[in-house]
Amino acid sequence: MTDSSTTHEADEPVVAARVVPATVGDVVVAIDIGGTKMAVGLVTLQGELIDRDKVDVDHRLPADALFGTLNDLISSQLARARDHHHLRPVAVGVGSAGPITPHVETISPLNIHAWKLYPLREKLTVATSLPVFGDLDAKALALAEGWLGAAQGKESFLAMVVSTGVGGGIVLNGQLLDGASGNAGHVGHIIVEPNGRRCPCGSRGCLEAEASGAAIEAITGRPPTSPTYEIMQRTGRLVGRAAASVCNVLDLDLVVVGGSVALGFGATFFNSAQETLDEHAKLSFARGARITSVRLGDRGPLIGAGAVAVRGIHRARRARAARASA
Repeated sequence: MTDSSTTHEADEPVVAARVVPATVGDVVVAIDIGGTKMAVGLVTLQGELIDRDKVDVDHRLPADALFGTLNDLISSQLARARDHHHLRPVAVGVGSAGPITPHVETISPLNIHAWKLYPLREKLTVATSLPVFGDLDAKALALAEGWLGAAQGKESFLAMVVSTGVGGGIVLNGQLLDGASGNAGHVGHIIVEPNGRRCPCGSRGCLEAEASGAAIEAITGRPPTSPTYEIMQRTGRLVGRAAASVCNVLDLDLVVVGGSVALGFGATFFNSAQETLDEHAKLSFARGARITSVRLGDRGPLIGAGAVAVRGIHRARRARAARASA
């Protein structure tokens, strides 16, 4: 991430029409880090996901051993880029569960206890010898859905990930919001149940503590892959409640939702979320806001991580041009 004066210019992947055409033969290594799995793929500079692999997060491993499992995937994808696809890896893009520090210098995913202030960017730079660009996973998804997905052409929208945890990315007037430390969009920590369950962040009643996959398993004693009808409805209601709050505050009319819980719960979840959004978004400018599924499906997180890399490449080029003309 850079300062706000260079954060969102015309060639960054927020809206598809603003993306500069890619150099043929180049590919970025995209990394998605979530609470239960890590995925690595290859994304062209036009946003096509051409290869991918994933591994479950082994929560028993210490920090560097866990990075070792991620690095095995990275090494495999780098080899496939060169030997199978005959493409040149030019950068690494990361979408990580948070909190993070700028440029994913360090990451501290709430659901990966081994990684507290883990120096991810340095580790990836050493492992790949490539420039590394990173952001929150839900912010990366917002880039992907604005570039090629359900929010294509929209200047303002909220993207949410409802999975092991709950995250968000906010695009406002064509700009992906960063915040003071790069952590803007943590909608999983909107309070939806006052005095509710304790959240990993330390508060109570956060959306993440009530509607994430980890919370659902703790509440019901069964994995979110085997939900009851009532839990699918309840999860949708809570997400709709949080979405209404953001739409009311930021004058939004579109919420794009992905993640294994939301997509797995399907129509029951989305219908319940829309009904609750309608119930609580009553201001004239928020009335009629809609909540919809991501268009990129399970490809979105890696395409989003690729978009983070594409954005970083463009920023680096502009910075070099500015220095050369100074």
